[in-house]
Amino acid sequence: MALLDIHQIRNYLPHRYPFLLVDRVLEAEPGEKIVALKNVTYNEPFFPGHFPNRPVMPGVLIVEALAQTAAIMASYGRTDIDTENRVYYFTGIDKARFKRPVEPGDQLIFEVELVRRIKNMWKCKGVARVDGAVAASSELMFTFKDL
Repeated sequence: MALLDIHQIRNYLPHRYPFLLVDRVLEAEPGEKIVALKNVTYNEPFFPGHFPNRPVMPGVLIVEALAQTAAIMASYGRTDIDTENRVYYFTGIDKARFKRPVEPGDQLIFEVELVRRIKNMWKCKGVARVDGAVAASSELMFTFKDL
């Protein structure tokens, strides 16, 4: 059962098709950790060009999906902010590693946990898995702006 479905996720992220890369939130501890998923389908808009004969999800989009998951974690459960008018921005990506290709039919599970927060700066560790195997991982730094 989903903690947040796609309709609720849209209240936390300003992203829309084709750039909304999180389908569901499965678990969350506000401001601490989160688990989300993306169902990867053959209909993704990037597959015709990456690659036509062997579609593979671009690694940069997997990292972006981890960042979107982190942004949801940063706002989830907060009643003191207007989540629909807050935008999160990358400030850094470290230690990005890609271990296996992600292909149509895969289900990506994103696990993000807070490493450190100082004022408006967040640092998180993220791991993307397919069938329990690590597909990608990175450290993400971000901040926010209220619109």
